[in-house]
Amino acid sequence: MEISELIETDVVIPNLKVNSKKHALQEISSTLAKKAGLDERSVVDTILFREKLGTTGVGQGVAIPHGKFENLDKIYGLFARIITPIDFDSVDDLPVDLIFLLLVPEHSGAEHLKMLAKISRLFRNRGLCEKLRGSDNADALFALLSQSNNNAS
Repeated sequence: MEISELIETDVVIPNLKVNSKKHALQEISSTLAKKAGLDERSVVDTILFREKLGTTGVGQGVAIPHGKFENLDKIYGLFARIITPIDFDSVDDLPVDLIFLLLVPEHSGAEHLKMLAKISRLFRNRGLCEKLRGSDNADALFALLSQSNNNAS
């Protein structure tokens, strides 16, 4: 599965204005819950609970929060660029401004792990991250993420 299959421009948020990790997770979880047809409160609670188990702030200003859901038939993704970077308890203690949220089916197994790995590799590309940080247009951000699929495979 390619990243362009996970997201559409309506779940690419170019200018997310939040003031905390919790606020960011609530906003993006609520948005993607609507897209996936899931109960918003359930998704927010699951994502916040997962974050308590260990940070999904992977470093270099990037976070990849994720959670498993019983009533999903496929993986859903959302990308957000935060206007003002926020503390995310990241592994490198740097604030986060790029977030990729994943909602995965409960029994997705290896596919879930492969997608997490693909997204992680994608965001290790510093040049791509700088381009993402430099754009505030959903279509442009979507294009950057989609075009970078081949490099993250």
